[in-house]
Amino acid sequence: MGDVVVREATEDDIEAILDTLRLALGETPLLRRTPQLWAWKHIENPFGRSIVMVADSNGTIAGVRAMMRWELISATGHTIRCVRPVDTATHPQFVRQGIFRTLTMTALETVRAQKINLVFNTPNDKSARGYLAMGWEHVSWIGAQVRPRFGTALRPSATEPPTIPDLAPSMDSASAIPDEMEIATRTGMRTVRNGGYVGWRFRRHPTASYGWVEDLGGGGMVARASARGPRSELVVSDFLGSPSSGVIGSAARMSKARYLAGWFSPNTAKRTISVRGGLIPVPGTRTLRLVALPLSDIDCNPFDLGSWDLATSDLELL
Repeated sequence: MGDVVVREATEDDIEAILDTLRLALGETPLLRRTPQLWAWKHIENPFGRSIVMVADSNGTIAGVRAMMRWELISATGHTIRCVRPVDTATHPQFVRQGIFRTLTMTALETVRAQKINLVFNTPNDKSARGYLAMGWEHVSWIGAQVRPRFGTALRPSATEPPTIPDLAPSMDSASAIPDEMEIATRTGMRTVRNGGYVGWRFRRHPTASYGWVEDLGGGGMVARASARGPRSELVVSDFLGSPSSGVIGSAARMSKARYLAGWFSPNTAKRTISVRGGLIPVPGTRTLRLVALPLSDIDCNPFDLGSWDLATSDLELL
């Protein structure tokens, strides 16, 4: 790696880190690589500040490796301290010099020293090969669930995304849902959706706008308006509390999106709600690949998808 020095990142590195990420990975309207998004993800995260390592070549950020902190609760109630490798890139001028592997292995030393239990992420095909070579193991492919809409009630313009005002954007009710409602439906490792998490994840995301559709029976659904090519879509991001499946139909009628889409772990309460509401699993669809690296003993098998209770919100826009 020549004169490249691997070190822990500082806040003074943020602009240079973002430049490297843009050069290596590009950006989209929903994930603009701004200082605000970086701070939201790596500094303001309620699970704690990220572990960020950089490869520094005379002031140029040749590579960056961020480990975003996360916490899961197992079905038996044990807290599992995690990190999620995100925002990883090598500057185009420094590719094929082993920077990806060196940064990852260095970051893992810090992760292990901090008694982290589990590393998990959803890398693209190219990165996945590197992770598997470093000890990660394949858990499962993540699919998709879709509910199309038909008829004259759709928006006049198929290309116009459903708007957030259609989705009653006030999320005060979501933040007020007691933790016990989430615990009662837990069937695998899942994110704790308390008020601090809900406010950070949905209300304060810097580049995405989420709406809240309340269910009269308690709880509700978090959704995000989007567009995929010429088709408007409504992303079903999460269910909070214990809503009925009817909340999906309510959201569909309010938004008039061409279709609704999301994904929830099989054999979980949220998968049941979603399927009853018309979000049907699409056979053979592979949208993401889940991989994991356990660093200590935990009370379930992380390589079995049945041990995970994930929602769309655990996988998108992070």
